[in-house]
Amino acid sequence: MEPIPEYTSSVGEELKALAASGVLTPDAAQMAVAAKLDHILTCLKETKPAKKSSALGWLFAKGSGKPRKIRGLYVHGSVGRGKTMLMDMFFKKARIEKKRRAHFHEFMADVHNRIHEQRQKLKRGETKQTDPVPPVAAALFAEAELLCFDEFSVTDITDAMILARLFTELFNLGCVLIATSNVAPENLYRDGLNRGLFTPFIGLLNEHVDVVTLDSPTDYRMQKNANLPVYLTPLDGRADAAIESAWHQMTDGKRAEPLDLPMKGRSIHVPQAAGRVARFSFADLCEKPLGASDYLAIAARFDAVFVEHIPQLGPEKRNETKRFINFVDALYDQTVRLFVSAAAAPDALLTEKRGTEGFEFDRTASRLFEMRSAEYLALHNEKRQSV
Repeated sequence: MEPIPEYTSSVGEELKALAASGVLTPDAAQMAVAAKLDHILTCLKETKPAKKSSALGWLFAKGSGKPRKIRGLYVHGSVGRGKTMLMDMFFKKARIEKKRRAHFHEFMADVHNRIHEQRQKLKRGETKQTDPVPPVAAALFAEAELLCFDEFSVTDITDAMILARLFTELFNLGCVLIATSNVAPENLYRDGLNRGLFTPFIGLLNEHVDVVTLDSPTDYRMQKNANLPVYLTPLDGRADAAIESAWHQMTDGKRAEPLDLPMKGRSIHVPQAAGRVARFSFADLCEKPLGASDYLAIAARFDAVFVEHIPQLGPEKRNETKRFINFVDALYDQTVRLFVSAAAAPDALLTEKRGTEGFEFDRTASRLFEMRSAEYLALHNEKRQSV
């Protein structure tokens, strides 16, 4: 394993340096959160892992021999205030060997897979442990004593039902949690089914992490991304380069990875996902047997979607045209931001207006034009801030 690199600055120092260079605007609210993150960095630096003989796996203060729990941090606030940026700075500086940064939904998908495998082991007689949660938590902690979650948001009842049990185990083992979210803990899974099964997790969270609001008055993401090109035509090298540049801006340079969205016993494959931004080709979305419910699931999961290489749509692409109509409707209804590269302008994509698709595509073209407007972007940002 590679040695942990030395970091010479704190999160607060890095913010000050970036502000001094003009890269960032000085922001008192961000500095207040940075101070809390730097306190956790100091605590991590002053601790050492427990000996392997310790069944609890707690962290110990250096030289004391006594277990020391480190309180984590839950940062919530409107979109575009710098939550993810601060957590990324913290994660890079955390001098701890076993750490993991993940989107919350991706982490929970991993948890459910591990629980399924643990149950299969029980069926095969490979374990006598009937409760799969403790061994799964132990395995997760063995891989990461520090967990950093971006965009903590509970929407799935299976996640809601298991969180309290899972994190009771993780916190008992000494796991340190850092999370960002658009909502305060008491508003997580607010109108969810059987919410009473989830509420113990809220108390558990408040017991083990400090909760802070990042209420910066400026939406920096909106400032930075307001003027990005969102509809690029024709399909050429310049369009590809502009899409690539917009992608890096929207994802803040975060590493993109494939993602499979669970969907009624199957999954929707997302070729590239980074946080709440997804990237597809037209073939990924419209040349595969996807339906309106699939597109609605994509619209619910992502705030911005990139679609590349949309061709002109002739009569031979009738099925693809129907899917594209459904796709645009789903994103429009959820005010998802759409970035595309296409062979022609929206009103010239359909080469022949035949039958129902011809009439429906007039609506699609109109919506594609509207989704490029400042008014649509304002609605998009307003909805994201209210989530």
